[in-house]
Amino acid sequence: MQHRARKRFGQNFLTDSSVVSRIVNTIAPMADQLILEIGPGQAALTWPLADSGAELVLLEIDRDLASRLTTQFAARDNVRVCTGDALKMDFAELTGGRAFRLVGNLPYNISTPLLFHVLQWGTLIDDMHFMLQKEVVNRMAASPGGKTWGRLSLMCQYHCAVTPLFDVPPSAFSPAPKVESAIVRLVPHPRPPVQIEDFRSFEKVVGQAFSQRRKTLRNSLRSMIDAADMESAGIDPGARPETLGLAEFALLSGILESKEQ
Repeated sequence: MQHRARKRFGQNFLTDSSVVSRIVNTIAPMADQLILEIGPGQAALTWPLADSGAELVLLEIDRDLASRLTTQFAARDNVRVCTGDALKMDFAELTGGRAFRLVGNLPYNISTPLLFHVLQWGTLIDDMHFMLQKEVVNRMAASPGGKTWGRLSLMCQYHCAVTPLFDVPPSAFSPAPKVESAIVRLVPHPRPPVQIEDFRSFEKVVGQAFSQRRKTLRNSLRSMIDAADMESAGIDPGARPETLGLAEFALLSGILESKEQ
């Protein structure tokens, strides 16, 4: 019986074998690696990943698909199926605290919160390869000064080196999504590119600044940081948030942290 894609889970199943091969070749799985796949769905990527000999943990939210996967891979000692919501899972618990690689065709309707969730385990993650909406990948890899630069860009680039790899057309999926997709690689930094003493302060400043991105920093951060303090740190209070890079936001978070102590 054919599985019908469920809208509430954002299911668009990869069906193009040439795209599957290109993704797997890009990931280059090896037998001594542990790979966690989020949303394996109908196992288009899972079969070639399993054939590499790598140890696989499959995390599937759809109970029907999880049951099918359990049956399909019952004879494979290197594949374990888990049922659950990736947004609520402890990835260290899933992988036994071991280093792992992360792979997934992420549901576009929850991709941003899911990215923020998985970044918590950056110290355990060797690398990540995700299929995402192309517009989201553009935002992740953006540079300061453009409309695509924002909270997602800053958070991803603080934690990881972000490399867009290649585009995937809607025709590669069933059902075909209404948007272009892209594959992106994220490699956690061994050491963050900027020093941030209190990450919560950094999150607060970035979130507040980009919640009102058309306003100047003087106005959007008024309740947090004085314009005089910005100037003393070498930051123009009249600037808009998309003009500031990681280093400037690190300075702002340091000012906020000192005020909250």
